[in-house]
Amino acid sequence: MEHLSTPDFQQFVVEVKTMIREAQYRALRAVNRELIGLYWQLGQLIVERQAQHGWGKSIVENLAHELQFEFPGEPGFSTGNLWRMRNFYMAYEGNEILAPLVREVGWTHNLHIFEKCKDQLQREFYLRMTRKYGWTKAVLLHHIDNQSYEKYLTNQTNFDETVPEKYRLQAKLAVKDEYTFGFLGLSEEHSERELEQALMQNIRAFLIEMGGDFAFLGNQFFLQVGGKDFKIDLLLFHRRLRSLIAIDLKVREFEPEHKGKMEFYLTTLNEQMKLPGENDAIGIIICRSKNKTIVEYALKSATHPIGVAAYTLTTTLPADYVGLLPSVSEIQERLRFLGRAEIIDE
Repeated sequence: MEHLSTPDFQQFVVEVKTMIREAQYRALRAVNRELIGLYWQLGQLIVERQAQHGWGKSIVENLAHELQFEFPGEPGFSTGNLWRMRNFYMAYEGNEILAPLVREVGWTHNLHIFEKCKDQLQREFYLRMTRKYGWTKAVLLHHIDNQSYEKYLTNQTNFDETVPEKYRLQAKLAVKDEYTFGFLGLSEEHSERELEQALMQNIRAFLIEMGGDFAFLGNQFFLQVGGKDFKIDLLLFHRRLRSLIAIDLKVREFEPEHKGKMEFYLTTLNEQMKLPGENDAIGIIICRSKNKTIVEYALKSATHPIGVAAYTLTTTLPADYVGLLPSVSEIQERLRFLGRAEIIDE
């Protein structure tokens, strides 16, 4: 057999592989919709028959017994799973926003969101983010356990003034208010170099914590301006934003001068590193702690897109986070924008 290795043939192979993967993904989504639809109908039937005939818990136990006899080896028809179907239907029945969304993610993902998140807006957030980023079960649980919902909604950026409207929401979803680095195993007392090295040794966990669509480009990334050398702690690339992401690590509280240093990095990246078709670089300053008022004042004068976040080595959410959440109407507006962004992406 003649082995073809020309650029045209290699491009042809890439196109065919992409076509196959896309077809497989569409098939999986179709199967998932059917499965969730079946579980929804089973939950609905159980609720309706209980109401019509006054049946109690026995209906679920007896139905599970009959189904397991008819379909041996099918784990989906256990007594526990039938109860979940019933409760799943009761939770989302009549909800015009969430009822369609639950069909877009897997049953296991749905159960984790349903059982761990009691607030409907919180459920909507994780459903949309799982659908948008294709989060695995492990990644979803990581974000739920680390309260990513709260941390995204309370983030501090100047993106409303510095990012084009088309990318503004996506940019806001790329920055948390606080990152959890519990996977690093660092002591409370550590240097910036130790923090950076620990992140490099746990790069996969770090990128998961960042939230999705980030690619690692380098650490201590070298820049030269006016004959002098400068280094960015971490340089990432965000695929959906098509932007370089400069990260400056600080093991102390945020100071206003940190913003000026980041603006210098972003100007240099835009002048020297940004490729045609890419958007302006974005900066994320990750500090050990921050005063929200000082951050707010510092960002008012920033002309480049910058987000300021804190990091913690534990998974404990500060008690004042709940009080910092936007109003219900503001959260709903952000989630609606996220829904429209999903449609645009597709």
